Amino acid sequence: MLYEKNWARAWLGFGLVWFVAAIALAPSNKIYQQGLIVFFWLPTLIFTWSARAVFMDAWRRQPALWGALLLLMVWSGLTLVWSTAAEPGREVKRLVYILVFLLAFPLLAQAGLARIRHLLQIGGGLLALAALISIVRFYGVQGHPLLFRLEGIGEISHPILGAYVVGAAVLLLLYQVPHQRAAQLGWVLALACLGAFVMLSQSRGAGLALLITVVLAPLWFRDRHSRLIAVLAMLATSFAFYLVYDVITHRGASHRPEIFQVVLQMIAERPWTGLGLGAEYEVNVAGRLFDHSHNMFTHVAIELGLPGMLLWIAVWLFTLGEIVRARHTVLGKILLALWVYSTMAMQFDAASLSGTPRAEWFVSWLTVGLAMLLPWGRAEKGACGKISGST
Repeated sequence: MLYEKNWARAWLGFGLVWFVAAIALAPSNKIYQQGLIVFFWLPTLIFTWSARAVFMDAWRRQPALWGALLLLMVWSGLTLVWSTAAEPGREVKRLVYILVFLLAFPLLAQAGLARIRHLLQIGGGLLALAALISIVRFYGVQGHPLLFRLEGIGEISHPILGAYVVGAAVLLLLYQVPHQRAAQLGWVLALACLGAFVMLSQSRGAGLALLITVVLAPLWFRDRHSRLIAVLAMLATSFAFYLVYDVITHRGASHRPEIFQVVLQMIAERPWTGLGLGAEYEVNVAGRLFDHSHNMFTHVAIELGLPGMLLWIAVWLFTLGEIVRARHTVLGKILLALWVYSTMAMQFDAASLSGTPRAEWFVSWLTVGLAMLLPWGRAEKGACGKISGST
């Protein structure tokens, strides 16, 4: 079959690395999007016919997840009938992008989960390089004081969303310890760069989501490595509060409770239909305007109504179900950490579900896509004891 050729697997594999790393390292967002088309969407479409048996198998193995996803896509498209979106055609194209993105993962799974984990390690390592460049550029070259919020390079320039991307990269690397000493040194340095980026971004949502995840992770990793990480994370957080308590707390709750109250009123005005896919809205809190609800679930409810929100919750919970069923595999354990982290991130920000590939996809569609790999690797061994990326 065409999709089984080595060059075909290399093409799709490079597309996955591009998705993870080029969000920061691509010269511009336009080039990032074009690269995704060339390296991810195009090969998926080219291999679709020869891989039709794989897609049928994907449906057979995960009918609930794929069914909920397709219902969400159909409902989202239907809401365009009453949406005030400026370009409905563009919204349809974005839905197609999401679907093709997810279709790529059953194809990637044919190369084996160990290969996928290695590709994610490469992507995470490249994001660590981007984090280092961002820190040197912002504080060294541009000369900003150390207490200024870090703005990264590329599409991780937003302090909040950039921190969510980098936090996801932390989890892709944290529980995959290389065997070789030299590689272990690189692993430590990469995590140090990523961790420093999250702290210097001063994104409390990303920091809290990451802290909760690593503290809970020993519940399913059940090894000394994850317990040590949890203890170190709590110690580092306590030390940070001691040193820079005023910096952490001076922004208060950032209007989140007030935004939530206003958003609930907005949802109540159009609970069943929502405003429609792609409709723009503003949240008015004491005269200050916010362009989204700062919560993924309420954002979906505003756009797609309660039916859309329930369908997204179904997709997210079925994703969790697939991950739990694969919890004995290395990738399953890592994805459970990513799912917890992403769920926490959705509560604080990341309010974009149907936009073009961007930072928010790292805490939404990436997790869903990676869960679609799992049926082909549930027999993978080596999830017990010390987690290694060299399997």
